[in-house]
Amino acid sequence: MQFDSKTPIYLQVINSIKMDIVNERIKCGEKLPSSRELAVKYTINPNTAARVYQELEREGVCYTKRGMGTFVTDDVNIIKACRQEMAQDALNLFLKSIMELGITNEEAIEMIRSRKDEM
Repeated sequence: MQFDSKTPIYLQVINSIKMDIVNERIKCGEKLPSSRELAVKYTINPNTAARVYQELEREGVCYTKRGMGTFVTDDVNIIKACRQEMAQDALNLFLKSIMELGITNEEAIEMIRSRKDEM
């Protein structure tokens, strides 16, 4: 993973894990790697990996079973809310950039349609 120097690493790892969860590459109830394994996978400090799991747990995206590890929540409503929040963040960033360029709504919609067809 290439890290962006403008955003804290732990937030980038959190977003990567959330993306894997909302896209079902990681399933509800699935065990996540240990903090050490996560640190190796993302080449981050083990303390950063522990912080990632603390934040995900605080958000309700995962939970820890003492002695067993960290697991993705079974609550599909939390996953849906996470997906919606991520989509809103992406949309807000897009709209802010489009507005700064002076592009009209109609132009933006046409650009989206055209680009989506290309993909």
